[in-house]
Amino acid sequence: MFSKSKIRTCLTLVGLTFFLYACSFGSSVITRDKGPRPGSVDVSGVPDAVPRNEPKSKYGNPPSYVVNGKRYYVMESSRNFVEKGIASWYGEKFHGRRTSSGETYDMYAMTAAHKSLPLPVYVEVTNLDNRKKIIVKVNDRGPFHENRIIDLSYTAAAKLDILQKGTGWVEIRTVGPGYTTAQGSGAPVIGPGVSGNTGVGYDNSGFYIQVGAFSEMVNAVKMKDKLGPISQNLLSISDVVVNGSRVYRVRFGPLRDVDLADSIVNKLGQYGVYNHYVTVN
Repeated sequence: MFSKSKIRTCLTLVGLTFFLYACSFGSSVITRDKGPRPGSVDVSGVPDAVPRNEPKSKYGNPPSYVVNGKRYYVMESSRNFVEKGIASWYGEKFHGRRTSSGETYDMYAMTAAHKSLPLPVYVEVTNLDNRKKIIVKVNDRGPFHENRIIDLSYTAAAKLDILQKGTGWVEIRTVGPGYTTAQGSGAPVIGPGVSGNTGVGYDNSGFYIQVGAFSEMVNAVKMKDKLGPISQNLLSISDVVVNGSRVYRVRFGPLRDVDLADSIVNKLGQYGVYNHYVTVN
């Protein structure tokens, strides 16, 4: 028989586990969120988040965690992190809930969610279509969608002009105290979701979904033939030299349409392909 104290302890642990999961991973929902009625709230005057030194969140930085059966790993350091990819946003559905860092989510604040950056951290987000820039505080986990790298608050998305479309092609880079969007950000270190040059000379030519990289051309051809039914005209093989060895990459692209990219990714599992990533060249 368990004593009452042991039962209380077990219930507390179970409750805490559920609480952390429910609060931390709320933005894992893929369905489109909503915000205030158009024109009812003016967020144009909301200032950027101001980067400052903060201790790591006590609850937001486990070595790894699992959502929807997939394990994610939290980075030890965010120094000079740069990543390009697709941004989404979340609003009323999670407004007032607790975030992974323990703070309350406020869709009118300049905040965001990321899968692997340590919490909290500050990032500059650039909309690569219109070159608008903002600074947000990353205090939550998400978005847990295959083709998204960051979930912005309602206000942050509004300031980048991606509310109506729901997504945007962006570059994110971590920044520290004293940084403003008028300053340069130094030499970047490429993040896990991007390859190639990440400087400001973005040519707006689109992105690729890479589904395989092979040391032998014959294996790349097999992969291309296998996935051809998804979209033969968007699928190609390109070669690149990595650490002195030639690698043959199988990729869909170039793409500019996020919905099309999502459609391609959703079909990959039907062909037994579950690993892919976004690349810009």
